[in-house]
Amino acid sequence: MKKLCVFPGDGIGPEVMAEGLAVLKTIEQVAGKQMFTTESALLGGSSYDVHGVPMTDQAMALAESSDAVLLGAVGGPKWDALPFAVRPERALLALRKNLGLFANIRPAMVYAPLIDASPLRRELVEGIDIMVLRELTGGIYFGEPRGVSMIDGVETGINTEIYTRPEIERAARMAFELARKRRNHVTSVDKANVLESTELWRKVVSEVHAKEFPDVTLVHMLVDNCAMQLIRWPKQFDVIVTTNLFGDILTDEASMITGSIGMLPSASLGGKVGMYEPIHGSAPDIAGKGLANPLATILSVAMMLKYSFDMPGEAALIDSAVEKVLTGGWRTADIFREGPGVTKVGTVEMGEKVRQAILNSTR
Repeated sequence: MKKLCVFPGDGIGPEVMAEGLAVLKTIEQVAGKQMFTTESALLGGSSYDVHGVPMTDQAMALAESSDAVLLGAVGGPKWDALPFAVRPERALLALRKNLGLFANIRPAMVYAPLIDASPLRRELVEGIDIMVLRELTGGIYFGEPRGVSMIDGVETGINTEIYTRPEIERAARMAFELARKRRNHVTSVDKANVLESTELWRKVVSEVHAKEFPDVTLVHMLVDNCAMQLIRWPKQFDVIVTTNLFGDILTDEASMITGSIGMLPSASLGGKVGMYEPIHGSAPDIAGKGLANPLATILSVAMMLKYSFDMPGEAALIDSAVEKVLTGGWRTADIFREGPGVTKVGTVEMGEKVRQAILNSTR
């Protein structure tokens, strides 16, 4: 029996999380046994509203004692005016750091039925399958010194980009290992022509490649060029590995190539406990209206089964069910386009369609 820590989060988080957990129950139904126990806790803005902090010590202890963490989106305009130290997003940074989650992997693939939802032309996006590995616990989000202070009488904001050789080595190794299971190609993204921290990034990635993964093709690319190439010719990419800041930006760009940020899951790995979450935000404007797309959360459950519990068959059941539902023409509002055989559905109905597709495929 595996223990799951569930943080439903803010905004649409609880709605999409409910559908992800229901799909997990369907996987147990297919297996004919209970495999997971769940325990929930508040995180982010909802935690601040009750406890005055975005994450309590008890919530952190729950995550550390679990076998995996499922996370909904956190944050929203309601909490934007809070002091920086207690904003909802600080809970995410603390989770990543305390759990040792140094690698965030985000797949960006285009489902055939959603090609027309992409803002790019069909010939550019058809068949793309990109995996972005974002280094997660180093770089400018964690570097010191940081903050806003008066320097020589001028209000000054400071953030510091820092990377050490071990941090870069472990991210590079995971990227090369991922590529060996895919199409054997890694693009390392940096700004080595301007930033010394990423000059070291390029040097270390090259050394890890030469010493340990010479069978994998390695290409170095400057981040501004990568941002352009993702639009110009996304099919050139297999695995992209990059820094915390660059990865944060590029994965949102890659998500829109697929048609909607509501479609993309993610896995944060590297420590004993993996964390799984959709990459979209809390969307407070549609919270409670049953409009949110639950597929990114459902696909995050599939990633959890694959990476934390070595259940690739069960993960494939979910992936296949999502594709069948999309092929059947079912769409939430964010991916809906008028057309024959296309039906708009809400959050709960989309989850029900996926669960039914799983059951149908096993009969």
